[in-house]
Amino acid sequence: MNIYVSNLSFNVTDDDLKQFFAEYGEISSAKVITDKFTGKSRGFGFVEMPNDVDAEKAIQGLNGGQVEGRAIMVTVAKPKEERQGSYKVGKPNTRW
Repeated sequence: MNIYVSNLSFNVTDDDLKQFFAEYGEISSAKVITDKFTGKSRGFGFVEMPNDVDAEKAIQGLNGGQVEGRAIMVTVAKPKEERQGSYKVGKPNTRW
């Protein structure tokens, strides 16, 4: 199951994220999303857990928990096509 984690401190690393979830079961991957230009954290990330039961326990156990003084939000990640409000900025039409 893919898990979305938001409201992370900008100091949280991939390893930190993995450690938060490790007590709940096996972690396939843990990634804090960074700005592609600055390399700084964008304050959210994703954790992949192969066992859905463990993932549900992690969501219940960590949602609303305090990490570096911030209450994190932990939910099931939605596939890209289901997200609302996302848009893609394209190259302007330059054919005149």
